[in-house]
Amino acid sequence: QVRVVESGGGSVQAGGSLRLACTASSTTYCEYDLHWYRQEPGKEREFVSSIDSDGNTKYADSVKGRFTVSHSNVKNSIYLQMASLKPEDTATYYCRTVSPAYPQCRNFWGQGTQVIVSS
Repeated sequence: QVRVVESGGGSVQAGGSLRLACTASSTTYCEYDLHWYRQEPGKEREFVSSIDSDGNTKYADSVKGRFTVSHSNVKNSIYLQMASLKPEDTATYYCRTVSPAYPQCRNFWGQGTQVIVSS
C-alpha cells in the first residue's frame, strides 16, 4: 500500500500562516496525484486543493487566493501554504492519493494534521 504522512499543523491566530506537507511512498510502482482535504469534528470531509504531475492546481472556492499547493523538491511530496488563515479554516487536514490508472495506488489517506485558527 501507499504510505501517506501529513505534517506542519499547529495553532495560529487569525491572519497567520502555516505550511503543511504531505509525503507519500510505496514499495510497488505507483503513479498518483496528491489531494488535500479537511474535516471539522462532526462534519463531512471536504476537498481543499490538488496538484498533478504537471503542476496543474485546483482549489476549493473557500481557500482560493489564500492557499497555495505546490510540489516540494522531494519525490511524491507536496506543500499546502496557507495564508490569511480564518477561524473557519480550523480542521484536521488530510492528504489522499488519486490514481485513475493504478487501482493499487489510489485512495490512500494519511492520518491528518490538525490546524487550529483562533480569532
